[in-house]
Amino acid sequence: MEELEQWKEQLSHLSHLAMDRLREVPPNQLYAAAAIAIFTTLLLLSVRLFKRSKSNTIVLTGLSGSGKTVIFYQLRDGSTHEGTVTSMEPNEDTFILHNEKTRKGKIKPVHIVDVPGHSRLRPKLDEYLPQAAGIVFVVDALDFLPNCRAASEYLYDLLTKGSVVRKKIPVLILCNKTDKVTAHTKEFIRRQMEKEIDKFRASRSAISDADIANEFTLGVPGEPFSFSQCSNKVTAADASGLTGEISQLEEFIREHVKQ
Repeated sequence: MEELEQWKEQLSHLSHLAMDRLREVPPNQLYAAAAIAIFTTLLLLSVRLFKRSKSNTIVLTGLSGSGKTVIFYQLRDGSTHEGTVTSMEPNEDTFILHNEKTRKGKIKPVHIVDVPGHSRLRPKLDEYLPQAAGIVFVVDALDFLPNCRAASEYLYDLLTKGSVVRKKIPVLILCNKTDKVTAHTKEFIRRQMEKEIDKFRASRSAISDADIANEFTLGVPGEPFSFSQCSNKVTAADASGLTGEISQLEEFIREHVKQ
């Protein structure tokens, strides 16, 4: 109790000294200091609000030939652009989604980036991930099994990137070409990719505990890998770029790019 009383006396003494010093400062200097403090506070608040503003960028990625470019054009103008060659440069545009062009009222445009799937061009992806509101990983559901390992490795590398994990960017595995009778279901594709990613997780951990290519690890140690274990939300959806059936993709975009 005595120590507490001593602390109270010291605080009271210091507060009186501070008030005496303030009385000695000319009023104009006090006003200037207050104005600077208010301006600094408002500036910091505006910076924080700007940083919190939600991005309107959706990144399309996946292996070459999965149908990303066709989907890009379906979103933009409802055309299939059949015969479009594999992209060697990103397709990038800001537009109102084609299915929303007839709606009344103000509609927020979406910035869509279609990143080439060729392995030599994938580093371009890192340019767009920091501002992404969502990532769409396109998979060819018709020719899935021969490409399962390559697609799973690409997705594994994507899900362990710091720019994706820290911001918890949602990822949609878009199973394209599901209009075909022989196409695999999204449930099958999801399970197979989980199994392949589990193998990559184990093999890369055995090679090195400090794998510089992957900034984060996936899953729970000792348990089979599941997308539900990811820090960011990973879901799967069906689509058909050639027939224009992309409603599940459009729902994903509008969930993460609010009006």
